[in-house]
Amino acid sequence: MTGTVPVPTRDLSRSARLAAALSRDLDGEVLRPGEPAYGAALPGFNLAVVHQPALVVRAASVADVARTVRAAGAHGFGVGVRSTGHGAPPTGPDDVLLDVSRLDRLELDPDARTATVGPGVPWHAVLAAGAPHGLGGLCGSSPHVGVVGYTLGGGLGPLARTFGFAADHVRALDVVTAAGELLTVTPTAHEDLFWALRGGGALGVVVSMTFDLFPLRTVRAGTLWFDVDDAPAVLHLWRELTASLPDEVSTSVARLNLPPLPDLPEPLRGRPVLVVRYVRHGDPTAGHDPLVEALRGVAAPLVDTVGDLPYAQIGAVHSDPDDPMPFVERGGLLRELTEEAVDAFLGAVPPDSPVLAAELRLLGGAVARPPAIPNAVGGRDAACTLFVGALDAPVGPPDVAAHVQAVHDAMAPWTTGGTLLNFAGPRDEVSAGLVRAGYGPAVHDRLVALRRRIDPEGVLEPSARWSVRGAA
Repeated sequence: MTGTVPVPTRDLSRSARLAAALSRDLDGEVLRPGEPAYGAALPGFNLAVVHQPALVVRAASVADVARTVRAAGAHGFGVGVRSTGHGAPPTGPDDVLLDVSRLDRLELDPDARTATVGPGVPWHAVLAAGAPHGLGGLCGSSPHVGVVGYTLGGGLGPLARTFGFAADHVRALDVVTAAGELLTVTPTAHEDLFWALRGGGALGVVVSMTFDLFPLRTVRAGTLWFDVDDAPAVLHLWRELTASLPDEVSTSVARLNLPPLPDLPEPLRGRPVLVVRYVRHGDPTAGHDPLVEALRGVAAPLVDTVGDLPYAQIGAVHSDPDDPMPFVERGGLLRELTEEAVDAFLGAVPPDSPVLAAELRLLGGAVARPPAIPNAVGGRDAACTLFVGALDAPVGPPDVAAHVQAVHDAMAPWTTGGTLLNFAGPRDEVSAGLVRAGYGPAVHDRLVALRRRIDPEGVLEPSARWSVRGAA
C-alpha cells in the first residue's frame, strides 16, 4: 500500500480550538493557562477580583478586537474587556479576557477643543497632552483610570457640578458590537446606541471615543484635613453651606481611617480624619472661597492644601491610590443630607472601624441638568453620592464586606435606593438592584431591550450581566 498515512485529527478542547483560531490572524498575542505570561496578565487594580478566563487576548489593533469578539462568540465564550482594570468584572472559564491597554491612540484637536482616544488611554495622558494648550477633559478623582471605561459609566469628576458628567460631552464613538461589526456611533448614526453607551456601560467594545475638552489651565482646589474630633462641627457646617453653593464649586467630604503609611504627611499618619475636597472653576484670583474660609474658622485644619492648582495635577485633590490592592466597595445615592443623616454618617464610621473611606460627593448644579443630547446616565436628581470602601482580606478582616454594608444600612433612611454605575461596587445582586434603581424603570428597561437586541447570545456578558441584563 502506497501513499501518505493520514495523521489522526487531535480532539482539541473548546478553548484550545478558540486559541488556535485566534493565533492564526491576531496582531497581538493569545495567552493560555499554564503559561507564565497568562498568570501575570490576570490581576487588575482590585486584587480581590479573581480572573480565571479560558484565554487572555492582548489586542494590538482594532482588528484584533473584532476578531476576538467574533471568534469567542462562534466558540461559545463570553468576552470581558479590560484596560486599566479599575472596574473590571471577574472573568471565568467560559470567558475570554480581552486586554485593550495597547490601543492607546491619543489625538488632540486644540482648535476644535476635542480629544480622540483609544480604550487603552488613561486620563493622566489626556491631561498631560492638553496642558500646553490650556485644555483639559472631565476626568475622575483618579487620573490613572481609563478614559473610555470611566466615561461609559457616566463619569463623575471633581468638576461635575460645573460641567456635568463626562458622558454628557462625548461626540462620537467607534464600537465593535457583539457580532464583531465595527460601527461609528454619533448623534445621527445609530442613535439608540449613542444614547446607551453614554452612561449605560459597555454595550459593545469601544475602540475610539471623541469628546470635548474645556479651557482648564488652573483651578482653585485642594483639601482641608481635620481631626476626627472636629468632624461633627465641620460636616454640619459643610452641609449648611453647600445648600447654596454656585455651580462653579464642586466639593466632597470623606471620613478616612488612615493607615500608618510613611508616604502620608506626618500629621495624618495612622489617624482618623475628616477631609473636605474643594474645586472651584473660573479665575482663581477672583473673589474669595467662602466655604473654605468658613470651615477654616470652625476648626484648625491639620493640613490645608487649598490654593491655585494646575488642572493637569487635579488628581492631587483626592490623592487616590495608584497601586493595586484588594478592596471591597459599594456606592449609593442620597436623596437628601439632613442633620440626622450627618450624625448617622459619622456614627457609622468610628475610629476603630475597618472601613478605610466613607465619602459624600455633592451633586446638583450641572449634574442635575440633562445634557443637550440625551443619554442613559441616571441619578441626576440625587443630592449626594455615598461611597464606602475598605481593604479586603488578606489585608483587611474577613468580615470587611459586612462593615461596608453597615455604613449603607445606617444611611438607608436617606437613600434613593439606587447608585451610579461607576460606584456600584461588587458584581452581585445587591449592586444589580442598586444600578437598576439608579437608572429608573424607563431607562433601565430601554437599556435591557437594546442589549438583548444587539447581543442576543450574551457574548459581552462578563461586563453586562450584573448591571443591565442581570438586573432585569
